[in-house]
Amino acid sequence: MAHLNVKINHLELKNPVMTASGTFGYGIEFEDFVDLSQLGGIIVKGTTLQSREGNDYPRMAETAMGMLNCVGLQNKGVDHFCSHIYPRIKDIDTHFIVNVSGSSPEDYAECAARVDALERIPAIELNISCPNVRQGGMAFGVTTHGAASVVKAVRERYHKTLIVKLSPNVTDIADIARACEAEGADSVSLINTLMGMAVDIERRRPVLSIATGGLSGPAVKPVALRMVWQVAKAVKIPVIGLGGICSAEDAIEFLMVGATAVEVGTANFLDPTVTIKIRDGINQWLDNHGCTSVSEIIGAI
Repeated sequence: MAHLNVKINHLELKNPVMTASGTFGYGIEFEDFVDLSQLGGIIVKGTTLQSREGNDYPRMAETAMGMLNCVGLQNKGVDHFCSHIYPRIKDIDTHFIVNVSGSSPEDYAECAARVDALERIPAIELNISCPNVRQGGMAFGVTTHGAASVVKAVRERYHKTLIVKLSPNVTDIADIARACEAEGADSVSLINTLMGMAVDIERRRPVLSIATGGLSGPAVKPVALRMVWQVAKAVKIPVIGLGGICSAEDAIEFLMVGATAVEVGTANFLDPTVTIKIRDGINQWLDNHGCTSVSEIIGAI
């Protein structure tokens, strides 16, 4: 059996397969299907400083090769996570990573600081695809200044591994990644969803309640691969790849273009055990090709 462990800064993962935020709940929802301790890490659903109701229904729609969603970060807030969810997950033998979202750099920083106090949460993932309320709703992650402002504010108050999740809805994602690295990010993960839309032609209106939503699933994989490849060449910090990963072969492609680890998202809705199958498939591929460690194929292209 090949060595599957990888490192994201000081955070050592037992294997490179993690779950993507928003597709795996808090992990405990999948306990009947997956031995959670076998995963490299679990990135829990988006968490904000205050409770959020999310967008009106309908807020999910299937597409030919994926899905659209405009859930809107529905959650009960960081204090609820700390008092009700954390006690249920802290003793599970894997890394739980909190996806942190906000509407201002101060919101992000305060939410991150409260998570920082939780001993068994070793990392956070910043979702900088959130709208900046001070700039008319433009997402933080679409400009170098916006991305840097969030990372800087959080880095001042958060002392563990800091992963920044990048938006693909930009002109040059490598520039955004470099700006995050310069402000102290320990890693970047990409891609978040691509903006998309679906139309109900009988009702002559959008399918989703707010018209547009994030596209995920196999349709985005070629775009995600290209962006991971570009970013891995542009920064020195580890890159985490995601976007349309449904099989071990998909995951291996991301590793070969430079990802140190991967996140599996939409595929969890099709098969709740897919993460373990991907982990085992990576191991089998490495054995079949005479590799003793997954590190041998990271950045091979």
